[in-house]
Amino acid sequence: MDKLSDNARLLGYAGILPQAIALLAVLKGGPAGWSALALSYGYAALIFSFLGGVWWGLGLAAPRTPRWIFAAAVLPSLIALALWFPWMVGETWPGPELVLLGALIAASPLVDRAIGFAPAGWMALRWRLSLGLGGLTVAIGLIG
Repeated sequence: MDKLSDNARLLGYAGILPQAIALLAVLKGGPAGWSALALSYGYAALIFSFLGGVWWGLGLAAPRTPRWIFAAAVLPSLIALALWFPWMVGETWPGPELVLLGALIAASPLVDRAIGFAPAGWMALRWRLSLGLGGLTVAIGLIG
């Protein structure tokens, strides 16, 4: 198996920066803080949906994947949409939804592990990125 490229690692870690910046804006408060809450939810939801796309692609490309992979692949988008719904109907948002979304992102490498197909170095990077983004998302949800 090939090891992950430096570009994959560098760009992966760069993907945590938007959430880190959002956390700083939420801590600062004011109008920028509210916007940062909404943006942090949107970013986390996009990344979670992207992970579903990765799983879908693995299901198509890998010679042997679990039969449940396609169902697991569509769940992130559906969950993100459901967690967005309270805001759309004027309910309190996005604190609890950010906490749940962050926890799901942090746990998402468990799906990768269950699929059983990954290049060398993938799981270590996935855990770091998922715990980083998931942890920042949970923190924003608890603070906001």
